[in-house]
Amino acid sequence: MGRIIAIDYGQKRCGIAVTDPLQMIASGLTTIASHSAFDFIRDYLKNEDVSAIVVGEPRDMQNNASDAARFIEPFVNRLRKQFPQMQIDRYDERFTSKIAFQSMIDAGLSRKKRQDKALVDTISATLILQSYLENKKHSFL
Repeated sequence: MGRIIAIDYGQKRCGIAVTDPLQMIASGLTTIASHSAFDFIRDYLKNEDVSAIVVGEPRDMQNNASDAARFIEPFVNRLRKQFPQMQIDRYDERFTSKIAFQSMIDAGLSRKKRQDKALVDTISATLILQSYLENKKHSFL
């Protein structure tokens, strides 16, 4: 069983999270510039056993694709073309940035650290991945 990578894709940055090899725990890995996402993923896949990539799917309150989807869809399509053997899943990312910011407050991080958008992106990717894992676990029960 390989790891699962989650990507919180943004126009400037991508938050990256990854599971342990047993796919039990989601952990924040890093934040990268969006333009280097494919190089990062390619390198990561060379060094680690990965069974799936999860990309956040932005939705509005009516469950429709949000405005950000127009930037994310081309990324996902290119991801599927460049890594055709890889399972690519989409997962609802509603409220992850707000939850990430609130969790930073709850953890007692300073205002300066809370303004670190890269940290928010990494935490958001971790939240997407943890939620994906929970949903996957409950769908098998």
